[in-house]
Formats: sequence, structure tokens, C-alpha cells
Amino acid sequence: MNSNEKLEDFYERFHKQLKESQNWPGLYMFKFILKSESNLIDKLKDLFNNPTEGVSLVNSSKKKFKSLTITIEMQSPQEVISIYKKVSDFEGVIIL
Repeated sequence: MNSNEKLEDFYERFHKQLKESQNWPGLYMFKFILKSESNLIDKLKDLFNNPTEGVSLVNSSKKKFKSLTITIEMQSPQEVISIYKKVSDFEGVIIL
């Protein structure tokens, strides 16, 4: 099994878990970790059409990293997965 097949298997399992774990549409919390000097925070927010509510940005204790949390209404598990796939192309972003 190659890495693309493994990734698609992961997303299939994740889709099933999302579908079973909550009602859709519904609120979903995304959490990302970035280096403090990263310029990707605005780019991440752009994926969500720059929400003004449900956004939290917190520095780590040594201020080397930032944690960006966005809680926003998603229409379906596929919409959530679509966001994660886009973010996976951003170098230096850890997805939690």
C-alpha cells in the first residue's frame, strides 16, 4: 500500500468517525500549531473566510510556538476533511 492509499484510508476512517460523533451541520473545532514567526496565521484564517468569532491565538510558554484554534460551523464531515487537506499543504503547520 503506497502513501496515497494510506492517506485515503485515513480520510475514509476519519469521515466515518466525524459522521458518527456529531450532528451535521454543527460546530467543529480546528487546532493548529505554528512557529511564532510563521506568517501563515492569516492564510489559515482565510480558509475559514476570516471569522471574527470562535478564534483563539495563544503563545506557548516559551513563545516559540502559537496555537490557533478556530471553532466554526461546518456543514458536513467532507467540509472538515477538505479544510484539513488544504492545510496539509502548508509547510510548518501542525494539525491537532
